[in-house]
This record gives sequence, structure tokens and C-alpha cells, in this order.
Amino acid sequence: MTERADGRAAPRRRDAARSREQLVQAAMELFADRGYDRTTTREIGERAGVDPALIARYFGGKLQLYLAAVRAEQGDQPPADLLERDRLHWLLERFDRRGPGPSFSAAVLPGDNTEVQQAARSHLRERLVEPLRTRLESEGVERAQLRAELATAALAGVLMARSSGAFPELSAAGLEELEPLLHGFLEGLRG
Repeated sequence: MTERADGRAAPRRRDAARSREQLVQAAMELFADRGYDRTTTREIGERAGVDPALIARYFGGKLQLYLAAVRAEQGDQPPADLLERDRLHWLLERFDRRGPGPSFSAAVLPGDNTEVQQAARSHLRERLVEPLRTRLESEGVERAQLRAELATAALAGVLMARSSGAFPELSAAGLEELEPLLHGFLEGLRG
């Protein structure tokens, strides 16, 4: 802080863009380190050096900040679709390390915050459904939207069931075994 002529500290100038950037960076670090559930908005604010109340002001809430952090981490380029082996491998590996993430949970499980669910569903459509729909349409596959949604739902179900332990064999399978099976299933959706 700088001093005014009367010797008192001048109020800090607010820089909303900088605060947003610091919150996204802090969120990326904490979510990667601790996961979504074990990270609090207070911790994010402390790491960013800003008032945690700004999370609600700038993003709408913790989930929306998480989605902003994911977008920042993944960049603005459209992602590859689920039929690309590298994309599927990256997703499986990421979810094995971090769990299915709140966007999957908020999108597929009933909740009382429709705004949060809409944001999560929009994120899933943008990052998973749309790239696959675009590919399937370009290949002339019938009902491309339905098939892209089915593939995304199957992936979400596998990830959630795997992390919950609901299916012991699925949970115990290594990625080297699971990945080709899942890829084969997704390939079969082409028709």
C-alpha cells in the first residue's frame, strides 16, 4: 500500500482481472493437489491472496471456479474427441489420479442447485459431447448426437462406478486393461 499525504495508508486499488486470474491459478493448484472436495474456497482465497468472497462474485461459486480452472488448464482449443486414443488415455489417467470431478457429479446426479448443474452439463457437452458429435457427423454416422451423448454417459458411468468401488472388478482393473475395452465399446457406437 502507498501512503497518502496525511500519513494514512491509501486504499489498495482493485484489479478485478488480476484477482480472477489469481483465483483461477490458486484453484488449479489446489484442485490438482487435493481434489475438489478437500479444497475450500477459503484456502483458494488465501492462496490467491484475495478475499474468498470474490469467488462467488466473479464466478458464481466453487463449481464454476473449478470449471474456469479446468478451461484454463485445457486451453481454448477444442479438445480431441473420445475416439482419439490419446484423449481417452488422458481422461482415464486424469480421473484415476483425481477422481471423476465435480462436473461429472453435478451433471449426472440430482441436486438442488440448477444453475450449478446447468454449468456442469454445459461443460460436459462442450468438452466431450460436441467434439465427438462433430466427428461422427463428418463421418456420416446416423444419430450422431445420440451416439455422442451415449458415449459420454458411458464414460461418466465407468468413471463414477470405478471411483466408488461399486464394481470391484472394474475398480481393480488397470488402465492398460480398461482403456482398450472402453475404446472398443466407444468405437462400436459408430454403428
